[in-house]
Amino acid sequence: MGGFFGTISTRDCVNDLFYGTDYNSHLGTHRAGMVTFDPEKGFSRSIHSLERDYFRSKFEDELHEFKGNQGLGIISDTDPQPIIINSHLGRYAVVTVAKINNLREIADELLAQRMHLSEQSANKLNQTELVALLINMGSTFVDGINMVYQRIKGSCSMLILTEDGIIAARDFLGRTPIVIGRKEVHRLSPIGTDDCVKAYAASSESTSFPNLDYKAVRDVGPGEIVRLRADSIEVLQPAFKRCQICSFLWVYYGFPASCYEGINAEDVRERNGKLMGERDDVEADLVCGIPDSGVGMAMGYSEGSGIPYKRAVLKYTPTWPRSFTPSDQSRRRLVAKMKLIPNEALLRGQRVVFCDDSIVRGTQLRDNVREFVQNGAREVHVRISCPPLVYGCPFIGFTNSKTDLELIARQIIRDFEGDDHTNLDKYAQAGTPQYQRLVDEIAHRLGLTSLKFARLEDLVASIGLPKDYVCTHCFDGSSYDQQRGDGEFFG
Repeated sequence: MGGFFGTISTRDCVNDLFYGTDYNSHLGTHRAGMVTFDPEKGFSRSIHSLERDYFRSKFEDELHEFKGNQGLGIISDTDPQPIIINSHLGRYAVVTVAKINNLREIADELLAQRMHLSEQSANKLNQTELVALLINMGSTFVDGINMVYQRIKGSCSMLILTEDGIIAARDFLGRTPIVIGRKEVHRLSPIGTDDCVKAYAASSESTSFPNLDYKAVRDVGPGEIVRLRADSIEVLQPAFKRCQICSFLWVYYGFPASCYEGINAEDVRERNGKLMGERDDVEADLVCGIPDSGVGMAMGYSEGSGIPYKRAVLKYTPTWPRSFTPSDQSRRRLVAKMKLIPNEALLRGQRVVFCDDSIVRGTQLRDNVREFVQNGAREVHVRISCPPLVYGCPFIGFTNSKTDLELIARQIIRDFEGDDHTNLDKYAQAGTPQYQRLVDEIAHRLGLTSLKFARLEDLVASIGLPKDYVCTHCFDGSSYDQQRGDGEFFG
């Protein structure tokens, strides 16, 4: 997926930028970048690969090279960023959290108009550079950002660093979040006067704020465009009426302490788990969450079912802090095994309910189950905090799957039906014979004593937003049209 952080302050912003960006590290493992702007020095930028290292270790030694009161940072699973652009709009830097499905189509149109795409990422188009070219086609930044909204199929949220503040623009259907934080810190200067530091920040994760003394003040709305200065927020375009924020924020990739639309991720996971625990009739000795995103659900499940919660599996955090894993399948399986350490003393002879966030390919869970049994678990019951993933996501890259057939659910449907497109709606609907057959087969292939998925209505209720406000496409195939539609605004 990816995450970004931008800040503008009345004082030097480099430390806030560095640590604020680092708090988005769980969202990506491919590339990272930072850029600052100083009126005298101009733009300073650095980009590094994260495939064999971590953000802090890559950037910490070069922080002295950055200077300025405003800057952007990005953790990306796609292309090298930030991009610095010279255009009729002025000189600016841009970072994106995006998945653009018609990238080649737009690029070919731009090339036919004698526009140029210069930056490459592993011999692929750099989608952030393409976004910048679309922005440059507008007479203003707002015009250009709306050009992006109109042309792309997928999603795109962005931060733009200009000489006159930071522009934050959220995806036109709000699929990925942008949260705004404000800081006002009064310090006594050496000569006894009041030294007030004011700053605003925009981040993919509200977790970036507390330790840097920011208070979350509001979310940027779907399609909304705002300009941040050190002491103010200027709305350049109000939010659109429609929203399809990704429900997987609360299921999986959101950090537990973060809030989206004012709703805390860990609270949602616990509520969701409690609902499942209250409905379940399994007999078991203990409940355990698969770290990290399964832990909140397991605590809620324990409360709802009355089965005690125990940490029978632990994540080895000193050297495996990230939740995302390598794209190579053999390395992914090894890393998944290295991260989790079963506690045989708690597993031996026990009937265990393991709570996890989702089942994508099923490979990691199957290997985990084998480890649990080898460490003495007598029964392995698995409870998943979302419905089966029947549809691939065309909007956000939250998995490494290249096709829908990498989903275990679609593989099984193909095996049952002869192709992977027949009766998808029936396999996705809880309570149908097709749905139960799918769940039973997943359990069989993964070696589980039993398997249950959260009901979609329970997940939506746990989030607390209307069903048509959250995107549940990967579960039921529902979503709004890609384009802006009527373009109506909130308010």
